[in-house]
Amino acid sequence: MVYKFRVILDAEEDIFRDIAILEDDTLEDLHNAIFNAFGFDGMEVASFYTCDETWNQEDEIPLFDTGDVPGEQRTMADYPLSSILDKENTKIIYVYDFINMWTFLVELAAIEEQSAGAIYPETLFSHGEMPDEAIEKNFEADMHDDIYGEFEDDLDEDDLDMFEGDDSFEDYGFEENWN
Repeated sequence: MVYKFRVILDAEEDIFRDIAILEDDTLEDLHNAIFNAFGFDGMEVASFYTCDETWNQEDEIPLFDTGDVPGEQRTMADYPLSSILDKENTKIIYVYDFINMWTFLVELAAIEEQSAGAIYPETLFSHGEMPDEAIEKNFEADMHDDIYGEFEDDLDEDDLDMFEGDDSFEDYGFEENWN
């Protein structure tokens, strides 16, 4: 079977590519098809991220093994497309070049029979020109105006008065005890 993807650049303008690739090809093969379709040189690090139906990022699948124990972490080459994506799980996020953070929303649009004589992967359709720079990502915590988050202890300056005049603590000093 052939997986047909729409790969959309996360940008203000509509920039996308439609790519056909065999279901038994790996995420690494899809990575190669994406960077070729968008005109990248393929010299940068990339990762796929599983996600839910609303594009919330979940698990990372890197191009290279970056784990502490060599060979323990699975990479793109270890995942056939059919093991990650199917009719129920159609979305995955792709990030190319972690300096510029080119981010793509990759959605499985169709699963079809292989066309006789077709060579896969294949870029089926191209829309929009790549911008010179990736859009700037703004990573913000969901804390709003609460700078302390869940760690607020409700203490103020008056609460610290309880420590004044308490001589039960020894002053260990620095110079004489830490040489």
